[in-house]
Parts: sequence; structure tokens; C-alpha cells
Amino acid sequence: MTLESPAAEAAPSTRRRASFTPLPVKEVRRLTADSVEVTFEVPEHLVDDFDYAPGQYVALRAQIDGHEVRRSYSICTEPVPGEIRIAVKRDLGGVFSTWANDQLKPGDVVDVMNPSGTFVSKMALTSMNRPEALAEDAVARNAGAQLVAFAAGSGITPIMAIARSVLSASPDTTFELVYANRSAADVMFAEELGDLKDRYPTRFVVHHVLSREQRLNPLLTGRIDAEKLTALLDQVLRTERTDEWFLCGPFELVQLVRDELASRDVPAEDVRFELFTTGRPDRPSGQQGRRVQDDASGPVRRIEFTLDGLTGNVESPAASGETVLNAALRQRSDVPFACAGGVCGTCRAQVVSGDFEMEENYALETDELERGFVLTCQTRPTSDLLVVNYDA
Repeated sequence: MTLESPAAEAAPSTRRRASFTPLPVKEVRRLTADSVEVTFEVPEHLVDDFDYAPGQYVALRAQIDGHEVRRSYSICTEPVPGEIRIAVKRDLGGVFSTWANDQLKPGDVVDVMNPSGTFVSKMALTSMNRPEALAEDAVARNAGAQLVAFAAGSGITPIMAIARSVLSASPDTTFELVYANRSAADVMFAEELGDLKDRYPTRFVVHHVLSREQRLNPLLTGRIDAEKLTALLDQVLRTERTDEWFLCGPFELVQLVRDELASRDVPAEDVRFELFTTGRPDRPSGQQGRRVQDDASGPVRRIEFTLDGLTGNVESPAASGETVLNAALRQRSDVPFACAGGVCGTCRAQVVSGDFEMEENYALETDELERGFVLTCQTRPTSDLLVVNYDA
């Protein structure tokens, strides 16, 4: 998310030209029976290209069973030069996550896109290439900040990076985490969470909510529904004193917490969120320049797009309902995208002229929308000509 704040000064740019670079796998570490932590080695000459702020993600691209597959995964550690660490949890039927859990090994090479994303804190943090950002005045601005996070499953991944960073950035910051899983065996980064508690015993608190295991506290047993959320906010968390909220998980949980916080008059700018998916399984989750059926008798939309300083034009039958991303991919295979579901923001571009409709948006901020930015995976032209700029 884009904010005029100390975080914007300290963090690397959250918007850079998205491109894939082959990186070798340095280590694959088992976290749970269904999740692994993957460490990529970043050569010295590419360290600047892979600088990142805590909470950002990378898109991965691999050939699996003869098909190109792309997925986005959050970086799970505070910034460390020379490496990128992500966590991959196996999804039911997930091609990439299954491959990563069962077959990926040290020495393999995977295409990794530059870090991106706006799920970052407003606090004055530092990227791995900007240690000078934590000057005394920045530490003073962070003094006494209280942060709260809700995570479910692999939603803990970016939260780990943010929590580690904010707790070390300020001696007075507190971080409280509500972490939902099915059972204790499904808790990712269990040891790391314990280490944080040992290192910051008065400033870090984690509440494990298990849906399939009985806890001593009934509030921490079962799924987080509206009733349980209300009780957690009233009895456990200090809602009125929280400076910043982080929500990461499935659509239903994130939306539930967002709605409840809004009903309590928590300013929207204080609530950061990131989704696994949009929760719309009836819709295709990816596009790779699929062909569309031509209709010679019907109207045609022309889409003009600029990428890397080069301009391309492609015609799209109006009746096809084709997205800008799909049309652009039919002409250029290097058009940036990852999830194609309106979640990650990798396919972001600015509309220069023309009319359009954007179906879903879970990645762009209000100020970006006001400046004409769209998610091209969700955008369809409604005028004869639509001009977009991926380089903006």
C-alpha cells in the first residue's frame, strides 16, 4: 500500500519494472508436513534488484510437466542481503505448491521476479540496502507503537517478516498476533514464533487459535467467526490503542476482520491486508494469452499498451470480454503478471486514455485508482480504443 510516511522513505520502491531472473535454490527446509521454506541465493551483482521491504512478495515462474506455472509468495524474513526466503504451503490440487513441497531441491533454478507489493508497515523500517534509514529520529517516531495482526495458515509468512523487523526497529514497539490454524501440527514457523516470544517477552504476544484442537481458553478453540472475533477484540486485544493492523489469509477471514474494524471506526488507512485468493473458485485463476474467438461481424476493441518503452497494439472482439492482460499476452509473452486474480498487483498499469471496467481489485490503493491505475488482469475495454502504460 502506498503511504506518505516514514516507511515510504525507508523502504525500497514498491514499484519497479517487474522482470524474472533465474535464481538458484540454496536451501529447502521443512516447516510442517505440508509446507517448506525455500531460500534463493541472490548473486552480489543482483542484490540491488532484489532489495525489499518487510511484507513484500516475489512471483515465481517454473516449467512443471511441460506447462508454465506462476505463483506469488511472500518473503518470510527481515531483509537479508544475498538471499530471498519464502514459505510455500501445499494447496489441495495446487500444481506449484505440490511441486515445491515434493520435488524442489537445492541446486534447482527458478525464475524469480523482483520483490513487489504494498503490504508494508507505516513504521520507519529499513531495507537490507538502507541501514542508514534507522536514524535516531526514525526510532523516536516508532516509539510506543502498537501493532496487531490476524493471520491464517501461510498468511503468517509476510507477518513474520514485519514482526521481526518492527520489533527490532524500536525498543518500545509491541506486536500482538492472532494466528489461526487447524491444529498445532499445522503451525508454520512455530519455533521462530517461540524465539520471538523469548527475545521480546513483554513486547510480542501470539494467540494460537486452533479450529480442530481443544484449547484451555474457549476463545482460542474453533474457527474465527463473527462472534469469536467480537470477543477477541473486546476481551483480548486492545483495539482502541492499536496503531496499525495487518490481516493476511483467506478472503472470508480478512473481509470479516476488515468489516468489524470498520464498524468500530478504525481508520481504513490503519488496516493493511493481503489475500491468498479472492475466494472466487468459479473463476479462472490465470491467463496466459489464451486465444479468443473472432467475430468478424461484431465490434472490435483496440488495446494499445506500452512496456519497456515499446508500444504494441492488439485487437480484441468486444463480445469476447477479453481482459487487457490476456490481449497483451497474445502479442508479448513478457507482460508482467502472477496471480491474474486481482490480488497481487503485478499486472498493474496506468490508463492513458479510453474507457474500461475493472471487475475485481484487492491490490490497488485509493490514490492509485484516482491516478488511473488498473489491474490489467481484471480490466476490459468499453471504448473502441484503450491505451495503457505498464511503465508508469
